[in-house]
Amino acid sequence: MFTVTLLSNPETPNLERETAETLRNAWGGGPVTWLSPGVAAEFAVASQPDNFWQVWEDLQALQLDLAIQPAAGRKKRLLIADMDSTMIRQECIDELADEAGVGAYVASITARAMNGELDFDAALRERVGLLKDLPEAVIARVIETRITLMPGGPQLLATMKADGAYTALVSGGFTAFTSAIAAKLGFDENRANTLLAAEGKLTGAVGLPILGKEAKVEALNDITARLGLSPEDAIAVGDGANDLPMLQAAGTGVALHAKPRVQAGARIRINHADLTALLYLQGYSRDAFAL
Repeated sequence: MFTVTLLSNPETPNLERETAETLRNAWGGGPVTWLSPGVAAEFAVASQPDNFWQVWEDLQALQLDLAIQPAAGRKKRLLIADMDSTMIRQECIDELADEAGVGAYVASITARAMNGELDFDAALRERVGLLKDLPEAVIARVIETRITLMPGGPQLLATMKADGAYTALVSGGFTAFTSAIAAKLGFDENRANTLLAAEGKLTGAVGLPILGKEAKVEALNDITARLGLSPEDAIAVGDGANDLPMLQAAGTGVALHAKPRVQAGARIRINHADLTALLYLQGYSRDAFAL
């Protein structure tokens, strides 16, 4: 059996009962369960419909997301998440670059790297090099004044942790940011790259080895092995090309507002809903959220 989930943005709920019922009838599904009126609904089907991706495309035009996954085992015991443009709205390196006066140039590199058009390690080294001599104190100011959480993140963390899940923030960004965001949201651990500094200024170098796409899969495998779990027990979320192998290795991989090449390789693509989509995908109803 499979579970079909329909989702809309909780800030502008527009999932109509007729839409859910019409799709259920077309696919011969079971009764529609409303996880949150206007926001999330699900129903069971015996197999994946042949026209799933065409319907997905049609619903995108209505600002609705659609996902299908095996019904068994969809409530996960590990959340492993990217940070930049996933748990937070920004790309931290772009914000630092803006402070250094090279924001537009660095942002263009970031966009290409996250879409898989550039080698991640080389692109990271180039961008960090442009931060040389930026005062280290700028990092704290950027965190305080420029970084905002992605909607739904606090609910996602609080609910999964209340249900006994382990949570890990794994980023190709920097520990100065992941430690702050992990503490704010309640992640159990965080992993990222290290910006090197000397005499109060960034050196323009990043600590080695660089945490890239291979390291994200290694983190998934390491954490699940340590906890006595398997990758199938994890739900992973990210938006960039360096996240894709992790999304493909996890039991449930969610491309959230992701770059085109990442969406093309992901089984679950969420473009309109927020991070609470990861709870609805696991079958949580809104009244089961911890926040």
